[in-house]
Amino acid sequence: MSIRWSDILEQTLTFSPGSKADLRAFFAPGRVNLIGEHTDYNGGYVLPAALSIGTWVLVRPRNDRRFRFASTFSDLIVDVDRAQISYDPAYEYANYPLGVIDILQREGVEIEGADFFFHGNLPIGAGLSSSASVEVATAAAVDALAGAGLSKEKMALLSQRAENEFVGVNCGVMDQFAVAMGKADAALSLNCQTLAYQLVAMHASGYQLVIANTNVPRKLAGSKYNERRAECEAALSILRKEWPQLTALADISPAQWPQAVALLEQAKSAEHDIDVLVRRARHVIFESDRARRAADLLRNGDLQAFGESMNESHRSLRDDYEVTGEALDALVEAAWNAQGCIGSRMTGAGFGGCTVSLVAREKVSTFTASVAQQYKQRTDREPSFYITDIGDGVHEISVNSLVDNVTAS
Repeated sequence: MSIRWSDILEQTLTFSPGSKADLRAFFAPGRVNLIGEHTDYNGGYVLPAALSIGTWVLVRPRNDRRFRFASTFSDLIVDVDRAQISYDPAYEYANYPLGVIDILQREGVEIEGADFFFHGNLPIGAGLSSSASVEVATAAAVDALAGAGLSKEKMALLSQRAENEFVGVNCGVMDQFAVAMGKADAALSLNCQTLAYQLVAMHASGYQLVIANTNVPRKLAGSKYNERRAECEAALSILRKEWPQLTALADISPAQWPQAVALLEQAKSAEHDIDVLVRRARHVIFESDRARRAADLLRNGDLQAFGESMNESHRSLRDDYEVTGEALDALVEAAWNAQGCIGSRMTGAGFGGCTVSLVAREKVSTFTASVAQQYKQRTDREPSFYITDIGDGVHEISVNSLVDNVTAS
């Protein structure tokens, strides 16, 4: 269903009366992670890309020390005094922008107050970074209104802090970094430990990224995410006894894996099954290496090898990290069986959410029909598909051009 931007502007002006000339608009994309899953918090490589779908925010400054929030994805309106910003479950989505405002204020980036009206076309809770998109859009808006001149990298880091410290989600930096730093037609090869990154041109002529949503709520994602982090930390603790210089699990190379697995298998743990720790460590070490090498495959246009790396990634996430689940496996396996697909994997935390597939452009319509049919037969669910381009990271846009030329869906 499409929503006209003139309707969104009307809703904004109803929520925040005043001149349209006083409004400023910002866009932050969602992101899809092409390869490198659950490696970010293990100090490894990831290869995300910003999408052309995401979150828009229209902002009007205020001078009464109040922050007000409304959106097209909730009926809730939140109104908070600047001196009383705190996390409140009743605030729902508004906790994300409030967290960013709180962190920015602590860093000396302050505004008197503002009205924020959000619109997004990302599926919520599907693993495409809808929360990071809201956070980074807010950071860009506050930075612009304050005239602080923050770099996009700084906006990403402060947005991550907001999610960690204010919202209480111990996420890595990948989501906010990709949302802030992404470029059209390029992936972002990021070392999550050092924050060294390279933009990698997507030499994928003739192929299209197709995102498919299982439409399964990610009920286990939070608890299992914390469980996997604890297992990785336990494996790292064991390995540090022999290799005290290790700072992260992904520091270990595939060449060192035989020695690492021997050390793990010799260890004893009262809290963890050693066989489980071996599988978790194996995924992290080889997945980080896959993500590092995948950047070169993309750069060189070796799409067949890149697609196989995507498939290997999913198998590792399924068998060693155990974060896929029936719905994601059904969707990926349907993609593997469909004509024109050279690679498919889950993307995001797992246990529901989305897959990403690389599909020949002329086969996209038959691919989606085939996958939908197979997935329906296996799970009795209907998937949703997003045929999206790789877009730019966070940026300001003209309110007039938005209203005149863009239709949001």
